[in-house]
Amino acid sequence: MSALSQATPQERRRFWLLLLIALVILGAGIGLRDPWPSDEPRFALAAKQMVESGDWLFPHRGSELYADKPPMLMWAEAASFELVRWWRLAFMLPSLLAGLGTLLLVYDLGRRLWNRRTGLYAAGGLLLAFQFVYQSQRAQIDPLVVFLITAANWGLLRHLLAPPDNGANANWPMYWFGCFCAGLGVITKGVGFLALLMLVPYAWAAYRRWDGVARPGRGAWWRWLLGLVAALAAIALWLLPMLFAAHARAADPAYAAYVNDILFHQTAKRYANAWHHIHAWWYYIPILLFSWLPLSLLYPGCLPRWRKALQQGEARVLLPLGWMLLVLLFFSASPGKRDVYILPALPMLALACAPFVEELLPGRWLRVAGLAFIAALGAAMLGLGGYALLSHAPGVAQFAAEHGLADGGAALWRMCVVLGAVQLALVATLRVRRAVWAVCGGMAALWLAWGCWAVPLLNPSSSASALMAEVRSHLGPQDEVGLVAWVEQDLLMLDRPAADFGFKQPWHIQFTRAVRWQAQSAATRWLFVQQPAMGDCVNRSKAISLGHANQRDWWMFKADALVPGCLPGAKVDGESED
Repeated sequence: MSALSQATPQERRRFWLLLLIALVILGAGIGLRDPWPSDEPRFALAAKQMVESGDWLFPHRGSELYADKPPMLMWAEAASFELVRWWRLAFMLPSLLAGLGTLLLVYDLGRRLWNRRTGLYAAGGLLLAFQFVYQSQRAQIDPLVVFLITAANWGLLRHLLAPPDNGANANWPMYWFGCFCAGLGVITKGVGFLALLMLVPYAWAAYRRWDGVARPGRGAWWRWLLGLVAALAAIALWLLPMLFAAHARAADPAYAAYVNDILFHQTAKRYANAWHHIHAWWYYIPILLFSWLPLSLLYPGCLPRWRKALQQGEARVLLPLGWMLLVLLFFSASPGKRDVYILPALPMLALACAPFVEELLPGRWLRVAGLAFIAALGAAMLGLGGYALLSHAPGVAQFAAEHGLADGGAALWRMCVVLGAVQLALVATLRVRRAVWAVCGGMAALWLAWGCWAVPLLNPSSSASALMAEVRSHLGPQDEVGLVAWVEQDLLMLDRPAADFGFKQPWHIQFTRAVRWQAQSAATRWLFVQQPAMGDCVNRSKAISLGHANQRDWWMFKADALVPGCLPGAKVDGESED
């Protein structure tokens, strides 16, 4: 088959150029920032505590067990640190590698199912999609789970769409590999099992005897069941050691609570009876249209071609497209919705679009739409930057103050002006004839400006690095600090031992415990407290205001600043429910 033929020198050059561009875009900003809230600091903190404590089985958030997510990403970040010994690189490395890996898998599927050019279109379209790059530049679980689900789809499709000349049983190892990756996805974020929904459109195609699908075979039932064994084996790699260790520590009820929380509360209960991020059933429609730009510009051209392909029994289109729709239905059925939940569907959408890109690109309507998109983006950036620099509006000054930007944020606004000017220059220079390159260049400019220009400017306030540097400047060599009503980036960026009094504990209980701890060595112990948690129990004239960071006001003080006999009430305004 042509997909498996030897690549020409030009095809190899195109592949390596795409990979280099992907590395530059996805890697923009790595090493220039620290973890940003809300998710990045908690995962990095848990990974850091794994390295420091040697306990890699049970993630911690300070002194408490962290049961919201399985530890796969935290393991990856901790292992990355052991490899590179620099947290600014280590915490982002798993997302970078996962993003690159996802692109390679999508390219390989396009290459095998169609040809190398289709593989390039599939990977290139995915790389252009806004949400894919944005999430791949974030140290969250989603890039890793997208990679594992895509790897599962890669293995399943290698078997389910076995070429006719290979025979029905040619790719069983690929099927088992895909199921194993689905299991790894389960112990990453719980939703890895969604990859197995690929069997639903496959079953339909096999029942209808479509060309290009592997035949089930009468005596192959045990091979299908081995896929379930492979998935369960992957899950057992974490589940069994965790359960045995929790049982061995049964004297501490926190471990039994951890098991219940991570196996039930954060999975089935969270899906069926979500307690936050509640949205209507149509919530994902704007995500499909706008967060997946500019790939979503292909929809009008792909829809009739998908319909024609399905009418002709084209299983290579049915399986990725049908699976994507099942994922959308699954997440739409839950009351709790977030934009990142459907991100695993994006690689399969890019794959389903790729066979028709070469036919669509010459169309003037598509090139005009792409050019208009980059022009609108450039005009918005130029207008935003120009307005902020020239208007001196109160909102602009407030934004700069909240983010600790010097000179009213002039450097950030200049970046917007430069970015907008570059994008508009691309539109004016390349015009409709070369609109594809204008789109590619405009998106590349966006991510390079963000990662290499905006990120270093926003990092001190967004990461709490400036805040915790201020805290350290007030601490002597023998001083200790206790944290009250803290957030993960505080403990992470403090970069020295600290006492905490629980994270999920109500603030008034944390404050009470902290006061007792401070009284044991009043001369050398400071408390670092979020302002609402102090109530009226701290004399501000004897405390140190640390200013505003991460949308909160912070103070630190010694015991002489406490109002004698005063403790905050049982419910403090602004108290976190996390």
